[in-house]
Amino acid sequence: MTRPLEGLDGWTVRGCTLRDVPAILAITRASDVAALGEPDWSVDEIVATLTAPAEDPAVDSWLAAGPDGEPVAWAYVDNPQRGVRDNVEVYGWPGRGEPAYGPLLDLAIARAGERARRNGFERAVLRAGTLASETALVSELDRRGFSFVKRHARMGRPLTGDERAPAGFDIRPVHPDELPRFHEVLESAFADTPDFQPTGYDDWRAAVDGLPSVSWDEWFVALAGGEIVGVLQSADQAVEHGEGWIKNLAVLRGHRKSGIGGALLRTAFAAYAAKGRTSAGLGVDLTNPTGAYRLYTGVGMSVTFAADVYERPLDVPVTGAG
Repeated sequence: MTRPLEGLDGWTVRGCTLRDVPAILAITRASDVAALGEPDWSVDEIVATLTAPAEDPAVDSWLAAGPDGEPVAWAYVDNPQRGVRDNVEVYGWPGRGEPAYGPLLDLAIARAGERARRNGFERAVLRAGTLASETALVSELDRRGFSFVKRHARMGRPLTGDERAPAGFDIRPVHPDELPRFHEVLESAFADTPDFQPTGYDDWRAAVDGLPSVSWDEWFVALAGGEIVGVLQSADQAVEHGEGWIKNLAVLRGHRKSGIGGALLRTAFAAYAAKGRTSAGLGVDLTNPTGAYRLYTGVGMSVTFAADVYERPLDVPVTGAG
């Protein structure tokens, strides 16, 4: 249902449906080109966002239109783990969508509070990511009580086509019946990171099954003594850009610094190159205590851009719509 966007005369806002994918794609790509120099979102990523298991696009995402009726800004909240931390993303058409940032953040703050109550929390937080160059969004975050938390980097490296899987390691694609163990290694390995939120196998598997596509031959396991001790999960999110994307890399604590992490990465690079991909990428928390940044630079990856993460506490209503 379309309604006035509070605080902006002539502007409107409404929840989203899959019919809005072309408009959302145009907004995100214009925003990304201005901020990053290239488009980052794909159709599949937007569809996956709107149809995620814990997402109701009619109330968890918003499309804002200016006085001329043209959609120029998009925002959504997501919380796939249904945990105490919700996330908000805001995108605007450069030079046109910025006035909607504040009102869209207000909608996200209220909705995230409702979701926290629905999930049984008395206290929760809302996080937002932005680039330092996105000064209009940073200003609106500051006005609404968000504080800087950390910096998250995107890293990448070119692929020449000559990449080969390293010898001396027992690494292969995951078998379907090994997915519970794959998930177990992910949970265990990430448990010592600052922002870890436990995710049950059923929720994790539902999220995976909800993806538009999964290249299982790019999900790798590393074995030691016949047991899975390391995993690498790829994502198809950047395939249309010719990029292989590493969504998660995890090695159990007792097997770190043995070369397994680097071997998993090089195995993935070889798989991507064999399919004609020209680059590989991933995201990394620069405060990660496991030494991930050093591992990634050690296999030839470098920072392509860094995003800042902001956070504010939520007012969780005692009653209200959920």
